[in-house]
Amino acid sequence: MDLQTNDLIGLSIALALGLLIGIQRGWTLRNKAAGERVAGVRTYTLVGLLGGVCAMLSRSYGQWIVIATLLGLAAVICTAYYRSKSQSNDLSITSLIGTLLTFLFGVLAVEGYWTTAACTAVITALILDNKQEIHGLLTKLQDNELDAALKLLLISVVMLSLLPNEGFGPWQAFNPYEIWWMVVLIASISFIGYFAVRIGGASRGILFTSLFAGLSSSTALTLHYAKMAKDNPNHSNLLASGILAACGTMFPRLLIVCTLINNELGNALLIPGIAMMILTYIPALYMWINFKAPLNDAVELKQNPLEMLAALGFAIVLLVIILLSHLLNETFGDTGIYILAMISGITDVDAINLTLSRQAGNSITLETATIAILIAAAVNSVVKAFMAGLFSGRNLFKPVTLPLTIAVAGGLSVALLLS
Repeated sequence: MDLQTNDLIGLSIALALGLLIGIQRGWTLRNKAAGERVAGVRTYTLVGLLGGVCAMLSRSYGQWIVIATLLGLAAVICTAYYRSKSQSNDLSITSLIGTLLTFLFGVLAVEGYWTTAACTAVITALILDNKQEIHGLLTKLQDNELDAALKLLLISVVMLSLLPNEGFGPWQAFNPYEIWWMVVLIASISFIGYFAVRIGGASRGILFTSLFAGLSSSTALTLHYAKMAKDNPNHSNLLASGILAACGTMFPRLLIVCTLINNELGNALLIPGIAMMILTYIPALYMWINFKAPLNDAVELKQNPLEMLAALGFAIVLLVIILLSHLLNETFGDTGIYILAMISGITDVDAINLTLSRQAGNSITLETATIAILIAAAVNSVVKAFMAGLFSGRNLFKPVTLPLTIAVAGGLSVALLLS
């Protein structure tokens, strides 16, 4: 295509994007009479075209044309905004920002950034169109949740960019960037799990809450429901289904994290992991379907969406396990890795999963990593079954312990058959 054809396409896109923003703003202000709006459909469409024309002229006369026009447009819109503000109590400058963005979308379109201009224009239109939803979200957001979101951005966007991506210490095992990236990965999954539970809540049912609670902490949910079962023995089967659902979610979570780090290891764990998940989900679903009486007690899992001290603690635990994995592997070979997996699985599977996913195919074999992660998952499931039986006054011993034992045995058996 020649230059003229590209310019015509760019101008057409600039016009279309201005029309898009204009339709959204016009729809929002449709109840106002003509002349009462600072800018409507025609204005936004022409502003987009103006940006495109200025971009074309700047090639011959310099970039000052774009800058001067943008400043002049801002002055005109500000004057109109000031006059309209004196007649109403609307202090919003959203339309002003939208107008200036529309001009810039036109500039981008003619400069050849068609996809960028289109994507940003669509996102702008969506933001403008979801005013009520966005404001409603802010009213529902709690202080600790906003704080958690900002902390998650801090530990991911800021801290990751500052950490060196190279190994230090024995076996070059301490790589600050990789270790912190793993922390961010687990924190992000937990953060998503927290809000999934928050959105679902008790009104959506105990099974929904439990499925997503497994993304953040199936151990915490197990303890919470076990204590509830002790006080509500008539609800034991329903609470057991919730614990099994949360424990079942641990397996796809494990697979997702593993695959993101080491795709080959993720493929090796896929079938045994799915087998464990299915063997845990089936009895959970059966008990949930066959439970008739409604649960009136509050079932929300009380947890912090993101705890910085917990993230730092996880980083320390992860570093210790990484060092121990190298030490035990060098001293005892594969047996040392299996022992470490058993010990780690008592409290958590994430640290050992991240460690072995990183080392599989390098310092340890893929087969050793696969077996060790399955051992950790099996031990962790057995521990949660024991906790459920103990803290529920044995009310959950049979409905939780038996399905988890079968799931663990089935997953390990599948792994042995495939090896």
